[in-house]
Amino acid sequence: MRRLLLSLVMTLALSAQAQSPAQAPPPFVLQGPIATGQVFDLARQRGRVVMVFYWATSCAVCRDKLPELRQNMLGWKDKPFDLVTVSVDGKEADWRAYEQLQAVTQPAAAQRVTSLWAGARGFRHSLGATSKLPLTLVIDAQGQVRQRVEGRMAFELWDEVAELLP
Repeated sequence: MRRLLLSLVMTLALSAQAQSPAQAPPPFVLQGPIATGQVFDLARQRGRVVMVFYWATSCAVCRDKLPELRQNMLGWKDKPFDLVTVSVDGKEADWRAYEQLQAVTQPAAAQRVTSLWAGARGFRHSLGATSKLPLTLVIDAQGQVRQRVEGRMAFELWDEVAELLP
């Protein structure tokens, strides 16, 4: 009788546990030094929508997309929206050279973009390995990844970003 009662209690406990609402995943983590040497922490961006763009100077599609991203971001300068680019280049010098070029050719946009190099000391993110570049993440105001796009980004992604903005 005890075994039957114990079995019934265990079954009910497991059943209740399985029916409990799923918890939200932890917020996305992205931290590291930016090109100016200051430290960026995505957690400080709560309340803002953030697009994170992983790229490399060796990726032609990535280089082609960056100017468009920077220009679109300028159109939302009065909204709680940020663009963060993360270079996965093997050499810091390649990333820095490209950023310097952007500062000359798109100075207004370059000033508003947060740019990190994934090889920097202190860089952390909860993405894991990137399998295909470019990789674009749209992160909502609570720090949750709402969209993940590997490869070319469809223009409709901007509509989804707009829906997250107040």
